[in-house]
Amino acid sequence: MNPILVFEQLLNGAGYGLMLFLIAAGLTLVFGIMDVMNLSHGSLFMVGAYVAATVHVQSGSFAVAVLVAVAVTVAVAALLEVTLMRRLYGRDHLAQVLATFGVILVADDAVKMVWGPSPVMAPTPAWLSGPVELFAGLPYPSYRLVVLGAGVLVAGLLYLLVNHSRVGMLVRAGASDRWMAELMGVRVRRVFCGIFVLGAALAALAGALMGPLMAVQVGMGESILIPALVVIVIGGIGSVRGAFVAALLVGLVDTIGRAFLPLLLRAALPPAVAADLGPLCAEVAMYALMAAVLSFRPAGLFSAKA
Repeated sequence: MNPILVFEQLLNGAGYGLMLFLIAAGLTLVFGIMDVMNLSHGSLFMVGAYVAATVHVQSGSFAVAVLVAVAVTVAVAALLEVTLMRRLYGRDHLAQVLATFGVILVADDAVKMVWGPSPVMAPTPAWLSGPVELFAGLPYPSYRLVVLGAGVLVAGLLYLLVNHSRVGMLVRAGASDRWMAELMGVRVRRVFCGIFVLGAALAALAGALMGPLMAVQVGMGESILIPALVVIVIGGIGSVRGAFVAALLVGLVDTIGRAFLPLLLRAALPPAVAADLGPLCAEVAMYALMAAVLSFRPAGLFSAKA
């Protein structure tokens, strides 16, 4: 097996894992602290991708597109939190799932009305369209390197926010024991709103950065939501550190599986069958990883309530 190809796929897997982390971090905080199962989180990711793609085409500036996408998604999330989510705090998970699933349907229809049913082009910034030769024989897309760097930077900032700030102390207190935090004087509603908006901003950033790497289309939020949920289950609900480690694991397993399983299956199956079966096996590998982790640590790798 070509070591350069393996290294390239490791970088791709790390980049995908970091984008998963941006989505899963907000989702795990909302679930871990607010005890709200928010299925509409993927729709916020979709809104970020659509807005970024549109603004980038219109303005020609990718940086402006990312900032506008985050701002618009945060505004949408704040409106959603005030009008719907506050009514779900304290309700059972079935009610939360049904209500936020309804948001998914509304969001998909709203996107169809604004952008149409066809996928939207999300161009790669011109100054990042070329490759960078990491070492001899490995030219790597510069945009993917920027995505990697942005993911690492945001993960580092989130680590400092959660572990070395007063806001982070309140967040961790709420994740560990919500009711005790309330008794200690934490303004839970304000923390809830801040966490929800922060999660939306991270999802929008992931959507804006992932847009040039994947199809910006209706339903993209639902497809990314499933691996994000797998990440928070593996990492431990409410744990940002767990989400980071689990996102990298899932990203690597999924990317490497999709890259190499078809090659391995070709040894025993026709090429067309191997090409179809390989991605499915990679997806199964992600769930097998989750099952393996839960069999040893039922609360996840880094449970916030441990």
